[in-house]
Amino acid sequence: MSTPRVLVLGGTQEARVLADALVAGGIDAILSLAGRTSAPAASAARARSGGFGGAEGLAAYLRAESIAACIDATHPFAARMSANTVAACTAAGVPRLAVLRPEWTPVDGDRWIFVDDAAKAARLLPAMGRRIFVAFADGLAPFAALDLDFLVRRAEPGPAEGLPGAEVLVQRGPFARDAERALFAARKIDAIVAKASGGDGARAKLDAARNLGLPVVLLRRPTPPPGPYAGGTNEALGWVRATLGLDPGAPSSI
Repeated sequence: MSTPRVLVLGGTQEARVLADALVAGGIDAILSLAGRTSAPAASAARARSGGFGGAEGLAAYLRAESIAACIDATHPFAARMSANTVAACTAAGVPRLAVLRPEWTPVDGDRWIFVDDAAKAARLLPAMGRRIFVAFADGLAPFAALDLDFLVRRAEPGPAEGLPGAEVLVQRGPFARDAERALFAARKIDAIVAKASGGDGARAKLDAARNLGLPVVLLRRPTPPPGPYAGGTNEALGWVRATLGLDPGAPSSI
């Protein structure tokens, strides 16, 4: 009996952890990355890098590689990739699971404002101060007309997309609350703009902002792909084993 093969669509810490856990459980896992990171964290799973050529290309890959199940563990804001995954898995007849990070919820002291997109965030920023920290580096053109000082963080060297006058800070997470607090204090940041990605890895900036009393403008998540969903690694592993008809008592946790 051949080892079942599972494709994990990654780009998140959860995807790498899940792919490693699948391998540890005796499953042939392929971890697919978009190729935007020059030195991704090592994984026990086989890796591939780059796009598939849209939904049709992904469907062809699923068939050619005899993929038994596909797990969409991409970033919550990778809406196009998730849509392509739905279409491709439907076309190829491959079971699909979406991993959804738990959403962030405010606690006492948080000053969060949710908006639908960067254009709506741009309307709020002039009233929040002069120095703005932006925790993502794509789709920033709506900020270009604002007479403000932007500090934009990205994981890889490169420009702030649509905001050529911004200062770019190259840092790769995960980040610690105290380090984030020190950064915001040293740079005299007045407000923060971030994507409401959820999960634990990127939460430190929100905790630091609360500690400093800073407002945070959060871009809402896109509508997630259709289910089924898993909220974490162990839940996803359980779905894989049930979907592939494997022994549920086999090692499947991290």
